[in-house]
Amino acid sequence: VVYHKHNSENRLMGTRDASESEDCPFCQIAQSQTDTEILLSDDELLCFRDMKPGATHHYLVVTRTHIDNCKSLQWGDIPLVERMVEMGRTVLEKNKVSNLDDVRFGFHIPPFSSVPHLHLHALAPASTMGFKSQLHYGPQSHWFITVMKSQIGKNQK
Repeated sequence: VVYHKHNSENRLMGTRDASESEDCPFCQIAQSQTDTEILLSDDELLCFRDMKPGATHHYLVVTRTHIDNCKSLQWGDIPLVERMVEMGRTVLEKNKVSNLDDVRFGFHIPPFSSVPHLHLHALAPASTMGFKSQLHYGPQSHWFITVMKSQIGKNQK
């Protein structure tokens, strides 16, 4: 994941606001304004199925607080991304994904994100994703950035 270091005088473009909900479908889901089935949630995050799955198992982990996208992330958000990955991993395990080495976690890079609200894609099995899915969610894609094990997990149990 690409993180941008900054100080208070050099803020990244992007919002972090719980009041962005009127037009944001993910804020509406987070505020229980839709009939979307929530698979797992806590005070900070929630997880549900992707409407257009790119793999047999394709889940989205979103923040309850509106954060525009992955370019809005700061160095201090590394633990947030770790928690997002952990929730995605937990939902994959609960849905009987046994090979957690064959998963892909990542974010679409603006302007290629379908919903302007930070959401982590959790996909499995990555090895059986079709050509079109590899284009949209592949590690070689110019519009999708993966979260690698080497980048995440240092703070996990």
